[in-house]
Amino acid sequence: MQRAAQRDDRAQQDQRAKRLRRALVCAAAVPAVLITAACSSDSGDSKAKSGQETTRSADGGSQPSASASPTVRAAAYQKLPEACSVVSKKTLTDLVPEGSKSGKKGSSDDPSSRASCAWDSLDNNGVKGSQFRWLNVALLRFDSDATRGAADEQAHAYYSQQVKDAQSVDGAKNVKVVPLSGTGAEASTVRYDLKKKEGLFKQQTVVARVENVVVTLDYNGAGLAGEKTPDADDLAKDAQKALKEVVAAVSSANGGSGGSDSGSAGSGSTGSASPSGSASKSASKAPSKSSSSSASPSKSAAKKS
Repeated sequence: MQRAAQRDDRAQQDQRAKRLRRALVCAAAVPAVLITAACSSDSGDSKAKSGQETTRSADGGSQPSASASPTVRAAAYQKLPEACSVVSKKTLTDLVPEGSKSGKKGSSDDPSSRASCAWDSLDNNGVKGSQFRWLNVALLRFDSDATRGAADEQAHAYYSQQVKDAQSVDGAKNVKVVPLSGTGAEASTVRYDLKKKEGLFKQQTVVARVENVVVTLDYNGAGLAGEKTPDADDLAKDAQKALKEVVAAVSSANGGSGGSDSGSAGSGSTGSASPSGSASKSASKAPSKSSSSSASPSKSAAKKS
């Protein structure tokens, strides 16, 4: 009896020990499961975050934006004055006394971009000979264009070419270039002598740029049939006087004060008296053959001389 009771006690102790071991094993297993779950959760979050960052990098990365279309300064002057009205009647009477009322307007397919007018005078003194004078005014306006560039810069290039062309007229002698001040943004006088069968012609070509407009004024004179050759200095003064009036007329036609000093000498900055609100949609057409002939001193002056 006593041995049986002892066996029962040992059996109960063994069962309690087994239950305790199972409880300890389970208790030890729970933290491992939690840790594993936590690690799995962190790994998932990290992957999700990495995916989000990758998406943000792809969507919002600092990709170089497409460059904006180049812009140019607006053309300061949008029109030209009437070419046959740019020189005052008084000045015309002084320069071409016998032709002050007979200005001949040049042909143009675009009067707002190119215009010209010419006068000639023959003062016949009978047996003493005659005094001949010829005056031509040519205006050429440029528009701003993304391809060609700012209007005033185009005008500066054309102004420089006009001065160069005036110095290379066939048969020209005693060529002299004199820079002028106080007339537009930049201006020059080109003087030379030209011997023709009618006599010796004294040629004065004065070129000026005012904003995006180039003015070319040709004035020459000769004493014919024994008449005295005119003084070149006097002709130059008259030509420069007329040039100032033309420059003022261009400015006035575009709402300016009519002053003779406007714009900058090829610097690229434009001090417009009346700038337009925006650049013209298209550039002015390149000078046509007919307008180039009237505008270029190297051609028109030589023909009339």
